Amino acid sequence: MPIRSFNSSKRINDVQSPVIPIIGDLIKKYPETISLGQGIAYYGPPESVYKKINKIDSKIGYHAYSEVEGIDELRAEVTQKLLYENKIKINSKRKILISAGSNMSFMNALMVITNPDDEIILLRPYYFNHEMAINMINCKVMAIDTDHTYQPCLEKIANAITSRTRAIVTVSPNNPSGAVYPKSTLIEINKLCRDNKIYHISDEAYEYFTYDKTKHFSPGSIENTEDYTISLYSLSKAYGLASWRIGYMVIPEHLFNSVKKVQDTYLICPTRIAQDAAIAALKTGRSFTIKHLKQIEYVRVSLYTELKKINNICTLPFTMGAFYFFIKLKTNLTGFELVDILIKKYKIAAIPGEPFGMNRGCYLRISYGALNRKISKIGTQRLIKGLNEVIS
Repeated sequence: MPIRSFNSSKRINDVQSPVIPIIGDLIKKYPETISLGQGIAYYGPPESVYKKINKIDSKIGYHAYSEVEGIDELRAEVTQKLLYENKIKINSKRKILISAGSNMSFMNALMVITNPDDEIILLRPYYFNHEMAINMINCKVMAIDTDHTYQPCLEKIANAITSRTRAIVTVSPNNPSGAVYPKSTLIEINKLCRDNKIYHISDEAYEYFTYDKTKHFSPGSIENTEDYTISLYSLSKAYGLASWRIGYMVIPEHLFNSVKKVQDTYLICPTRIAQDAAIAALKTGRSFTIKHLKQIEYVRVSLYTELKKINNICTLPFTMGAFYFFIKLKTNLTGFELVDILIKKYKIAAIPGEPFGMNRGCYLRISYGALNRKISKIGTQRLIKGLNEVIS
């Protein structure tokens, strides 16, 4: 009889470790490090959120379980938001489900549309939590390279579709690149999904973060796409609710009961207090986010200007969304090696490119959403100094 030992499964061991905690632990060892790493906004929730939470009445059942799919009031608020902002109509063919953020929504979707060994197409550089989730459920990532500006290559995507493909995932505005996919491109990807009878999963967590008159487009607004388009949304970025863990998904009606089965198993229901916070935030509206974009835009332009000054060692497109630049460095160092040096010697942190699938060459994701003007100036100076001295 073979000797047994206590250990975690091979399935989980084969999944990459989450990079944000790894970099976070390294930052803790070097106090006063400025982080250009984790993707959060610099502001907190609207004042309306605090006012609503402070009015919580003990007579209302906040301590009890609520509906698996979310409370009616919040889903009604989301319905109105989707109609007026995303041009997505909720009808008999579509359902809204409230989740604990878009990462959970993504896992919900995977659980109900895949079987082991099925394939999901991700566009590289991809969001690492998407890749991790796909591997966790014994499915396969088909990573398709984007072009030099991080825009999708339709021919490559089409050629990657096989009999095992279950979905194409788009993230626009994009994490980690900041690219915003044009309406025409998203329509063509959605058409590929329709023609091949596969799902289009559209992650729109950064929908409000676009610049220079660039417009966000929701594939779910395309007519007659209800049966195969899954749209994911988050309040973490737009409304400063990252740790409140609240988001929502729009799914085909035929998946609704299956998604409820999944969510009931590992969440039961979204936190009731977070749902009330979401109601208050959505009633405040996107104008809350838009007024904060001026500072993010200032930091964005300032950072890009300084990075362009070192174009002998650094290349990057001026992407128009989210709050990231994804830069390529002319060095033989790996991304992890470079980040280690930058933190230890220059007290500036970024995220290496490897977790995003970029293993050929040295890449860094630079996040500029969390910094005020003063700290961003100091952080940019440290980054440029470090890159110049390490690479030049």
